Amino acid sequence: MVHMPSSTPAFPPLIGLLGYGPATARALRDLGYLALPLPVGDLEGVLAACQTLELSGVLVHSAYEQQAFAAVQSDEPAQRAGRVDAIALPLGALAAMPQGTYTLTEALGDAVAATHYAARGASALLIGHGADLAAVMPLTRLGFARVGFVADSLPAAERLSREVPAGTAAYALSRRDPALQTLAERADLIVVLGGSLPAGVLQPYHTLLDLSGRLPSGNATRLELDQLPGLRLSQQLLHITGQRLHAAALADLVQVMQSERA
Repeated sequence: MVHMPSSTPAFPPLIGLLGYGPATARALRDLGYLALPLPVGDLEGVLAACQTLELSGVLVHSAYEQQAFAAVQSDEPAQRAGRVDAIALPLGALAAMPQGTYTLTEALGDAVAATHYAARGASALLIGHGADLAAVMPLTRLGFARVGFVADSLPAAERLSREVPAGTAAYALSRRDPALQTLAERADLIVVLGGSLPAGVLQPYHTLLDLSGRLPSGNATRLELDQLPGLRLSQQLLHITGQRLHAAALADLVQVMQSERA
């Protein structure tokens, strides 16, 4: 992820909040930032005003990530996901357009690595709608020997299966493919991003990474990414302010932002 620092950042950094409220603003203040909730309409106009007021950037609530994507110049992770969760606002007379990124992609790889899950040589099955699977591509760089992509349509799964690292075997399926259950039996890790989990796919010997947050508890071992929210927020703030904070220092802010997302 390429960070686009402001040319003359405000001190303390002034951050806009798109979709977050006063509780998040207060939690940011405790970390040394000033924060301002923004109106959610006419986002291009709002961002232009933010540049005039010399805001460092904007934190974007998940409900507005697609709207933000349409209003900014996005980096590669954001373009792949079609979403933006953090916006940097370059300043100065020759300021560029607002620069958007999507931090879930990189933070996810770091969070799985932090669990010390034994990915090298294992097999993973990634299940989503299609475009959402792009966010978990960093997982394919953790040393899996075999990765399967399951999407609503076969072409969507095939596009991603061609992007795995060299030496990793890949295959693609649609949710309706009768071979899905057989191939799932050979997987070690099941990753679910969206949609329902086809019946019979998940077995007690699997490890489950539920990124949808909607799957009921079962007999499979769950891979809990406790550090993911903090790692993601750390990268968002780095993109916006140029300041890197340790994920552990953001625990209180993460809790507040998660409650406002709900």
